[in-house]
Amino acid sequence: MPIATRPAAELNSFFPTLDAIVLITDLITAVLLLTQFSISRSRSLLALAFAYLFTALIVVPHALTFAGAFSPTGLLGANRQTGSWLFIFWHFGFSAALLAYAALRRREDARTRFEGSTLAAIGWCVASAVLAVVALTWLSTAGTDLLPAIITPQSTISPTVRYPIWATILLTAAALLVLAAHRRSVLDLWLMVVAFVFILELVFSGLLPSARFSVGFYAGRGLSLLTACIVLVVLLEETMRLYAELARSNLMLVLERNNKLMNIEAVASSISHELKQPLGAILLNCETAKILLQRAAPDIGQTMAVLDETIAATNRANEQLEGARALFGRADREQEIINVSDIADRAVRLVARELRSHNIATRLELPAKAVYAIGHGNQIQQVIINLLVNAIEALSRAPPENRVLRIAAGAQGGTAVVEIEDSGDGVDPAKADKIFEPFVTSKPSGMGLGLAICRTIVDRHGGKLAIAPGHPRGTIVRLALPAAADAQPALPRAARPSAAAIPDGRRPAPDAVA
Repeated sequence: MPIATRPAAELNSFFPTLDAIVLITDLITAVLLLTQFSISRSRSLLALAFAYLFTALIVVPHALTFAGAFSPTGLLGANRQTGSWLFIFWHFGFSAALLAYAALRRREDARTRFEGSTLAAIGWCVASAVLAVVALTWLSTAGTDLLPAIITPQSTISPTVRYPIWATILLTAAALLVLAAHRRSVLDLWLMVVAFVFILELVFSGLLPSARFSVGFYAGRGLSLLTACIVLVVLLEETMRLYAELARSNLMLVLERNNKLMNIEAVASSISHELKQPLGAILLNCETAKILLQRAAPDIGQTMAVLDETIAATNRANEQLEGARALFGRADREQEIINVSDIADRAVRLVARELRSHNIATRLELPAKAVYAIGHGNQIQQVIINLLVNAIEALSRAPPENRVLRIAAGAQGGTAVVEIEDSGDGVDPAKADKIFEPFVTSKPSGMGLGLAICRTIVDRHGGKLAIAPGHPRGTIVRLALPAAADAQPALPRAARPSAAAIPDGRRPAPDAVA
């Protein structure tokens, strides 16, 4: 401000260049605001869009008629007063539209939204801005005699300019006060900044300098460029933020879709995993029955036993299909008091053929008194079967003389416990913490879903599934479930052998498995 009146070099090309920048920035701002109006139907945004569109259009005749830029007096039949009056019309029109925005914004709600055609409203806005600019351009060129002189013959600024400048400053200050009193958004906050810079521009351009091309004269034009850029930067930042949120939302939708596809694949794989065992047993039994019937003297007893096992495997497959929904549903839908020791015994019977085919000695340690828990019988049976099959696969890689499987049931505290211990190679310590996670497996061809499904079922029952190294080798898997309110014996400590090794693959005695 102390040097605002100091003369500076006459750079006539500076002002058309600055007007070109204002044209581009304000035109983009107006387009963005009109786009937002078409979505939000806010009358205040339409008024603000008019302000920036009017500014973008009026800088065109302002640049063309600026004295000394394209001709000594300017184009379009301009004279020395045209550029200055267009500057005043430019700023007065913008401040009036800004005040209209603030007034509409103050009482705007859902009931005051624009209800008509937004396309027609935008058309009227553009037409009004064009007509206003054309009329004011004619008034400042052909009708310049109707206006008082602003630029004196000595190229100084007449004191008359102070009146329209002060009127524009007061109009802008009123808009600033209304925005400050009823600010609702970040856009309102930045429009307050625009109004403040706008007042500074008017002070530097029309009040402080007494001559054209002074330091204050150039400073005011620089502030007009800042005024044009503030809202554009804010709108672009908001647009980029919205696009970023949209991109993140789209990415989340893609990830969610992929997760659902993976869940479907996991469900299909788990059902395939559960049905593979009974279907394999059915195929093996059918082939065995076929061989027995092809003999010269068919053994009816053995054939009937094989057919009985086929029926049992078929029923088991049917249970798996019927229990697929329960397997992935809530565990408490059909919870009841179940006999854990009886379920463990039945599970061992169902895998008896696999035990015999792999020459595995089975030690079944069941208490004399039944062990009761709360849960879903079919699901717990499937968990135990899965654990037994994993143990069988682990023992199949061990030497025949070391293939021993121990199954124990009992109660400890308030839990019913089932322990399955094999004498195989054990679990890799690096994978021990993740063995129950999906798609983590130690099998060359496994999918890593069996133990994950087992843990999910046990967790939904309020139980716990843990793994520990066996002694002196192998693995112990411990299944603990909430016990039913019934007196139960403790888990047996000493192993009570119930079957010896079966090197010749013959069927064990009835009490060897039960």
